[in-house]
Amino acid sequence: MNYVSAENLTKSYGIKVLFENITFHINEGDKIAIVAKNGSGKSTLLKILMGKEIADSGTVIINKDIQVVLFDQEISYDPKLNIEEFMMTLDSEPILALKNYHQSLHSTDHDFIEKALADMEVHKAWDLENEMKQILSQLKITDLDAKMGTLSGGQIKRVALAKLLTETRAEHRHTLLIMDEPTNHLDVDMVEWLENYLNKAKITLLLVTHDRYFLDSVCDIIWEMEDRNLYIHNGSYATYLENKMIREENLNATIDKANNLYRKELEWMRRQPKARTTKSKSRIDAFYETEKVAKTDTRKDGLELDFEMKRLGNKILELKHIDKSFGSKVLLKDFSYQFQRGEKVGIIGKNGAGKSTLLNIIQGLEKADKGEIETGETISFGYFAQKGLTYKEDERVIDFIKEIAEFYPLANGRSLSASQFLRLFLFDDQTQYSPISKLSGGEKRRLHLMYILYQNPNFLIFDEPTNDLDLPTLTVLENFLQQFQGSLIIVSHDRYFMDRIVDHVMAFEGDGKIRDFVGNFSEYREARSREEALEKNTAVKPEPVRETAPAAENNSSSGAKRKLTFKEQRELETIEKEMPELEDQRSSILDQLNNESDYEKIAKLSADLESVSEKLENHEMRWLELQEIL
Repeated sequence: MNYVSAENLTKSYGIKVLFENITFHINEGDKIAIVAKNGSGKSTLLKILMGKEIADSGTVIINKDIQVVLFDQEISYDPKLNIEEFMMTLDSEPILALKNYHQSLHSTDHDFIEKALADMEVHKAWDLENEMKQILSQLKITDLDAKMGTLSGGQIKRVALAKLLTETRAEHRHTLLIMDEPTNHLDVDMVEWLENYLNKAKITLLLVTHDRYFLDSVCDIIWEMEDRNLYIHNGSYATYLENKMIREENLNATIDKANNLYRKELEWMRRQPKARTTKSKSRIDAFYETEKVAKTDTRKDGLELDFEMKRLGNKILELKHIDKSFGSKVLLKDFSYQFQRGEKVGIIGKNGAGKSTLLNIIQGLEKADKGEIETGETISFGYFAQKGLTYKEDERVIDFIKEIAEFYPLANGRSLSASQFLRLFLFDDQTQYSPISKLSGGEKRRLHLMYILYQNPNFLIFDEPTNDLDLPTLTVLENFLQQFQGSLIIVSHDRYFMDRIVDHVMAFEGDGKIRDFVGNFSEYREARSREEALEKNTAVKPEPVRETAPAAENNSSSGAKRKLTFKEQRELETIEKEMPELEDQRSSILDQLNNESDYEKIAKLSADLESVSEKLENHEMRWLELQEIL
């Protein structure tokens, strides 16, 4: 079933063309991710599909039998409503049936009660309230009496997300779900729950996200918006990167050919007589087309930079026996740590666990209840916080950066100009001379990030840097940080970003406990999963008392263990036989993956590997259980 068809859409703001003559279709069951640089028109395209914006030209046809639902960055709500009342403002018949049913519980009008019960049956609303509360609970929203006006920005977004998922569940019509950065303000557990929810839900999805693991888990189609065009890739994020690289290589080859032809035709243009025949006019037109291709700017300033970082002394940063509490809530308890030169630390934990508090204590922005902090004399902090950028309304981007310095220092006396550094972070020449107030929200966040880096600190502290950043900017930032020679602390829920950058993890595990784990984020999660499985499997389970069992003296010892049943013994033998076979299968698949370049085959092999690994892990867990009995 076709949901949406768009033909030759064009949209501009002033002289800036966002996209031109793009065509696409959305069919039932599609799960699509949009990838683009901030300011390329992602949000505008979503608004056009929602009917909130009108394209300059082209047509959009939305199937009259579908409902389009949007999860936006801007959320409207009445601050006087509590959370439950806000959830019940949904405009759907199942929600209305649920509200009427609640009213009927306090009514003596038999006709109203009967109609309310009938509507609950007709609209299949019996399970809706329970599912709504389950969604809220998974998103850590438990106090349904709390007023919307008292919630933090992150809580409001989570409540709005719960409302949208409930609306999608409540509507039994076909639904196109449009989500703009749904993982912002969610911790890792919430993100993984949302991944699982969207994977299982029979929905059609159009998604904007910077979270690459989330994108790969949920979506199987990627729309790339670049240079006013829309490119469609079927497959994973890796497939998109591969296709993009091939396209750029082909474009560069075309530009090289055009450059050769351009030089020849330019000589002819200079020598040609003023009198122009029809044939020469045709050649002149072709010359200008060739010139346009030859002068296409495909520069992607590499990040092979030799930094001239401010000197780091022997003493970096040391925290000694730090305590911090708010009332009865303990955030830090006897925490000590000595940071080393060049260390890249990732900090993870649930919202409210104390991650941002630790960053503030390190910088002296907040006082610890107890303990001592020693900061090296040469340390220069660069702090990227969530509060946003402060600027003059009419100030231009280039002038804002030049207030720090005209040049960014490189080794051997070399330097980058402010304009070159801006281009490095994807600000083209036109945008550099635009007022900051005209930038999109994502572009302002990118400028804020660049502003911090341009000050050339030797100790970077990032608090959720990936929120609202586009994927091209994240790639630039990751490459920059991988070459950064100073110390780095990152608080982030972006698993892919953390895996690429950090070399060990500080995990806030609750009640002031902070665990230092050597490895990246995924390695920490795997270690925790293994520990939790082991704790679960080694927990002592008391044997049930059998009333009919004889009280034999030789079985009265408290240390005696029962034997395996016949069925369990056969199961153990089967597992011990299959485990080596599964290990061989796994090794064979890994060998094939290492030698395979076809992305369709890689995708199939990856799925096979996941299936075999899961079966092997289940066998290992069950083998441990049976060994415990023995």
